[in-house]
Amino acid sequence: MPMAKEALDQLKIEAGERFRIADHSADWLPEAVKDLDKDERKERAEQMLEENRVELAEAQELLYADGRHSVLIVFQAMDAAGKDGTIRHVMSGVNPQGCSVSSFKVPSATELSHNFLWRYSNALPARGMIGIFNRSYYEEVLVVRVHPELLEKADLPSENVHKHVWRHRYEDINNFEQHLARNGTTILKFFLNVSKEEQRARFLERLEEPDKNWKFSHGDIVERGYWDDYMAAFEDAINATSTPWAPWYVIPADRKWAMRAAVSDIITTTIKGLPLAWPTVPDDEKAKLAQAKAALLAEQAPEG
Repeated sequence: MPMAKEALDQLKIEAGERFRIADHSADWLPEAVKDLDKDERKERAEQMLEENRVELAEAQELLYADGRHSVLIVFQAMDAAGKDGTIRHVMSGVNPQGCSVSSFKVPSATELSHNFLWRYSNALPARGMIGIFNRSYYEEVLVVRVHPELLEKADLPSENVHKHVWRHRYEDINNFEQHLARNGTTILKFFLNVSKEEQRARFLERLEEPDKNWKFSHGDIVERGYWDDYMAAFEDAINATSTPWAPWYVIPADRKWAMRAAVSDIITTTIKGLPLAWPTVPDDEKAKLAQAKAALLAEQAPEG
């Protein structure tokens, strides 16, 4: 029971489309479920998510066997938008051997001594694999843009740190992603669009429930104070880097169940749409298989 294509198309930012966060409601719902009550909506979303888990597991097995394509899934969002939970719920049926999740913390001195894409390049998925970036190289045009003093830590040549640095980084990202696409990597980028009000409610929940205290840090409140700056940075980045080969999807994140259903549907539909095929066995190998089968059948079954 996949989500209607028309609904998914509403979440996709087409190349050249002017994206404004204000035009994308964080509690958006597709028309197909608007007439249902709250419980019915959640039930429909859970059913869709479960069906997609099964289909995604099958699609991943074919992706791995085919061995010519890889999939890179990028998640970006404000704190408490639900990146971790979405990854956990959507990918729970996938074979761990065919999937990797990479999170990127504050860059080390070694990482800062390389170009800004270097550390992310080392975590890219091999052919046949699904790679998930829980935050990504987009931090370099989001967090670093909101806190430009971080550029100083990279020891860039002074002539490269000027008013065009963000435009140049967008160009570098687009070229990087196009290079990956040309070499068989399908790229899906998700901006989990949580409202400021919902983030506040989730922060309070983390503070009020002892078993969730560990999820909260004082830095979360500090970064919340830059909300408008982050929204401007997200708008600019998405407008500059949603391309035919690496589109952005803006996913309403105030309802976790709806967010997870939409993400799972997009990932599953995309992988199923790749030109994948089961490997064929050469004739000489088929002969060897026949010999092996005959040898096994000829073995005397153990008594008793």
